[in-house]
Amino acid sequence: MNAITEKTTLSQSRSIDRLIEGVATSDGAGVKLTRVLTGKLQRRLDPFLMLDAFGSDDPDDYIAGFPDHPHRGFETVTYMLSGRMRHRDSAGHEGLLENGGVQWMTAGRGVIHSEIPEQEDGVMEGFQLWLNLPAQRKMTEPWYRDFSSEEIPEYVTAENVTVRVIAGVSNGVAGAVTREVTEPLYLDVHLPAGASFSTALPDTHNAFIYVYRGAVSVGDTRVEAQRMGVLSNTPGADGVTLNATQDARLILIAGKPLNEPIVQYGPFVMNTQEEIHQALDDFGSGRFA
Repeated sequence: MNAITEKTTLSQSRSIDRLIEGVATSDGAGVKLTRVLTGKLQRRLDPFLMLDAFGSDDPDDYIAGFPDHPHRGFETVTYMLSGRMRHRDSAGHEGLLENGGVQWMTAGRGVIHSEIPEQEDGVMEGFQLWLNLPAQRKMTEPWYRDFSSEEIPEYVTAENVTVRVIAGVSNGVAGAVTREVTEPLYLDVHLPAGASFSTALPDTHNAFIYVYRGAVSVGDTRVEAQRMGVLSNTPGADGVTLNATQDARLILIAGKPLNEPIVQYGPFVMNTQEEIHQALDDFGSGRFA
């Protein structure tokens, strides 16, 4: 774990553009979850397509998991705060996602996978983020990797803020994953009461926070637990500063927009309706990996 002793100084912090309350829903074989980033926000938060937050200590909410289902045209990033989930896919990948671990999967031209809990009691909590692929990479070969909690770089600031860097770079610490086109930043930030935290954000990127414990303030706006704060794209703002009046935990996500057409049909995200028809035909004909 790295120690960051110098405080990041920003010329101007982004503010909160809007607050979003997630929508309770279910997916897979009846897993209860909260859909935080929906289709209505795909343009505003390009290149991100969806964010689901799941968390329950009731096995009936999660035990059936997500049986075999297809994807094409994007990446899925699953971050497990608590619990164990077994991944298997049609490209021959298999892994067990555990506390603090991350599963990064590039569906590319097509993959069929399952995500099944490997526990019968206890808390199951985490997030799944969908990250769009650029047009030229939508039909790339499927790729998959599990990162254990120990493989996620962390640093601690002078104010005792712990930051886990899943993707991108924050305060000089490089994360587990980098992507050239969308340049995603994915941080899990733990702030003690009274602490503040700053990190640079490229002015080209769309960004948001999702608070899952406590509450933080960005400027004059307070973001409570189970709320997303969409960060403004203010000209001249070079990052964001968060302030915690109580112990708080949140994820901070940013990425460079693709500015390409988004055509989605369930688990397929392409650029044209014709490509969606092709995806349905390929899946129905058994041509996925």
